[in-house]
Amino acid sequence: MAQTKKSKVTSRSLLSLLILAVLGVLAWWLYNRNVPKFARYPEFGIDIPYNFSIHGIDVSKYQKDIDWAEVKAMNVDNIQIGFTFIKATEGLGNVDGYFKQNWHDAKKAEVVRGAYHFFYATKSGKIQAENFINTVQLETGDLPPVLDVEQAYGVSVDKVKQRVKEFLDTIHEYYGVMPIIYTNVDFYNQYLKNDFDDYPLWVAHYLQKDKPRITREWTFWQHSESGHINGIANRVDFNVFNGDSSEFMKLLIE
Repeated sequence: MAQTKKSKVTSRSLLSLLILAVLGVLAWWLYNRNVPKFARYPEFGIDIPYNFSIHGIDVSKYQKDIDWAEVKAMNVDNIQIGFTFIKATEGLGNVDGYFKQNWHDAKKAEVVRGAYHFFYATKSGKIQAENFINTVQLETGDLPPVLDVEQAYGVSVDKVKQRVKEFLDTIHEYYGVMPIIYTNVDFYNQYLKNDFDDYPLWVAHYLQKDKPRITREWTFWQHSESGHINGIANRVDFNVFNGDSSEFMKLLIE
C-alpha cells in the first residue's frame, strides 16, 4: 500500500512538471511571436522589423522634392511602402510648404496617404484644428487625421489635456472619424495617459530594438528616424502598422 501511494505521488509530480514545461514553452512562443524580428536591409539603410506586413514613412518639407513613383516601386524582400503620413499644418496658421505637392503626388502614385498637424500646447486647440481643416480635404481611402503632440513647452498637464481635447473634438466633429494621436512613449505617459486611451495611437520609439515601450494598444509604430528610400534624397522616418491588410482597410476613410 505504501509503495502504491509513493507511485501515485511520483506520477502527480511528473505530470505537474510536464504541465509546467508545456506552459513554459507556450509562454515563450507567445512572447517571441509578439516581439518584432529585426533584420538589416542595406537598401533602406536601417534594421526593419520584418514580421509586420504593412510598412510606411512620414514626410514633411525637410524631405524636399519626392519622387513618389520611385517610393512606391521600391521593394526589397517584400518590404515595400504601403502608406505615408504627410505634414500638413503647424500651430495656428502655418502650412507645410510641400504639403500640397506631396498630397497630390502620393495619391497619384497610389500610396495610401494621411495628413498630420504639429501641435503647440501653448496655443488654442480649436484654432489649430481649424488651420488643419482649412488645409486638408480628406477623401475615401485616406488615413484619419493625425495630431502630432510631442512637447508641452512648459504648459501644465491639465492645460495640455484641455487643448489636445479641443483639437481632437473639433477634428472628429468635422471629418466624422476618430483622429490618431502621434507622440513618444514618455510624453504619452506623462500628459495623455488614461484620458486619451480610446484614440488610435501612433507611437515613436526607436532607441532600442524592441516593441514600443508602452502598455496600451498601439496602431502605428515609428521605429526609425534615419531610413533611406528611393525617390527621397534625405533620411526619412520609417513606420509599421500593427495589423494585417483587412484591419488596415477598416481604418481608412470610407
